[in-house]
Amino acid sequence: MSGLAAGIRSAYYDQKVCILERHNTIGGLNSFYRLRGRNYDVGLHAVTNFTPRGTRRGPFARLLRQLRLTWDDFGLSPQLMSSISFPNVELAFDNNIDLLRSEVARAFPNQIDNFEKLMDSLIDYDDLEQSHFEMSTREQLSEVITDPLLIEMILCPVMWYGNPREHDMDYGQFCIMFRALFLEGLARPFDGVRLILRKLVRKFRELGGELKLRTGVQQIKIDDGRAVGVILDCGDEMSAKNILSSVGAVETFRLCDDDDTTHVHKTGQLSFIEAISILDTYPLELGHDKTIIFFNDSDKFHWQRPLDDLCDVRTGVICTPNNYCYDAADGELPDGVMRITALADFNRWKNLNKDNYDRQKEIWFNKVVDSATKFAPDFREHTIDTDMFTPQTIQRFTSHDNGAVYGATRKWFDGTTNFKNLFLCGTDQGFVGIVGSIISGISMANHHLLRGN
Repeated sequence: MSGLAAGIRSAYYDQKVCILERHNTIGGLNSFYRLRGRNYDVGLHAVTNFTPRGTRRGPFARLLRQLRLTWDDFGLSPQLMSSISFPNVELAFDNNIDLLRSEVARAFPNQIDNFEKLMDSLIDYDDLEQSHFEMSTREQLSEVITDPLLIEMILCPVMWYGNPREHDMDYGQFCIMFRALFLEGLARPFDGVRLILRKLVRKFRELGGELKLRTGVQQIKIDDGRAVGVILDCGDEMSAKNILSSVGAVETFRLCDDDDTTHVHKTGQLSFIEAISILDTYPLELGHDKTIIFFNDSDKFHWQRPLDDLCDVRTGVICTPNNYCYDAADGELPDGVMRITALADFNRWKNLNKDNYDRQKEIWFNKVVDSATKFAPDFREHTIDTDMFTPQTIQRFTSHDNGAVYGATRKWFDGTTNFKNLFLCGTDQGFVGIVGSIISGISMANHHLLRGN
């Protein structure tokens, strides 16, 4: 999505743009597929940074202005209600911060003033102040919030939705994600991520942009400190005045045959499995009224690559695409859907042979559903179809080392590299999620491709 956004923005100013995509469809992990007659989203639990029609401030409003799109082009429907669920404690939230505020006051009455101080500190926060990305979120929160459990509950959804680091989080990234989730909100198009992708592709092509599918890049050609073109998987070469790469920072440097190995240790370690269940009824009929549940089965939130198994199902995300406030004219989704995401270890999944891989998918599908149904109604007897993706799936469609969903643990906020006209966009530039990815592409095009136009 960052590449499409950068392409659209550049094409508005008469730049000749070509987007290269190795796979036969667009979107990377934020894509979609069809299986046994049903459409599936991958990546999209929700679009963050949601604001109502007519809002003039915030990332989503800026995105619409820069790409010259309308609010209706995204067709977003807000969430019903979501929750952060720990043993014996639940905090509900929706797209009005007052609900979360009241929930903190109810469950942690001695912390509500501290919680207000935290929110006040985030209102005018500078997204790209580099020093904030060198601060520990746990340390910053502990200076404001004095109840350890509340700190863990605040960290759980924010880390799940955008943290590439294990255990802790860059404070700058925390501030971005807290605002995206709680001070703005969650929404989803009725037709899922395919609607957003199709709108972006249509706009790009209308402006004369060229999109080449099944066209991977095996090398970025460097000459005298400049990126001068690419060698494709098929062996053909293309020249370029400027190159933006959304494949990831470490992965981009490798394509350049850059001998500088100092970035390798910044490769992300966090990958996921996702178990998708198709139901013969809607989750609301089973008493499940939440859009998303961020769950954790103890008072301590463990955010790390599984140390001794393929997956860690102690924490996860339960997403219910049915539970958004869709327009009545849209009707209802054709099936009930439950999506459950958990942490997974890429190397262990990668080293399985085909038979054991399929067997382990079945085993861990059941384990993650077992864990999730401690926090949501047990829907298993209503299941009529299932699918599951693993870290190998993520690596295949994103090319991120380790299947790292949120990329490298260091971000390149200005998008610059060691080469004068090679720039990063997407996850490793620093913004995550669908809106963040699109904003990244816009920002990098503005800063590096359109200066002087």
